[in-house]
Amino acid sequence: QVQLVESGGGLVQAGGSLRLSCADSGRSFNTYAMAWFRQAPGKERDFVAAIIWSNDRIYYADSVTGRFTISRDNAENTVALQMNSLKPEDTAVYYCAASARYAPNYYYTYPRMYDYWGQGTQVTVSS
Repeated sequence: QVQLVESGGGLVQAGGSLRLSCADSGRSFNTYAMAWFRQAPGKERDFVAAIIWSNDRIYYADSVTGRFTISRDNAENTVALQMNSLKPEDTAVYYCAASARYAPNYYYTYPRMYDYWGQGTQVTVSS
C-alpha cells in the first residue's frame, strides 16, 4: 500500500525558510513524477513544484520560482521542498503527491495527474 508522509511544516516569520520532506513507503508502483501542491483556506489546491522521474525535469509555479527548490533522493524514495524567502501568502497546507501514470511532462503540474497524496502539512508564515 502506497503511503506518502509529509513532514517539516510549521510557523515561520516572513523572510524565513522551511524544508518539507515527503517519504514514500510501501511503494508498489512505478513513479513517473512527484510534486508539491498547496491549499489555503477557501481556495483550490494549487500547483507548487514537480519533478519528473525519467528526466529530472522540474517545474515551478510562477509564484515560487526563485524561492523554492524541489529535489529527490532515489535511494530513500523521498522528495523535498526547500522554501526560502517565505511570504505570508505562502501560508497553506502543503501536500505531497505521486503519479503512477505516464503523460507529457507539463501535465504533471495538474493535480488530476496524481494518484497518491499525503495527509498534508501546515505552513504558516507570519508578517
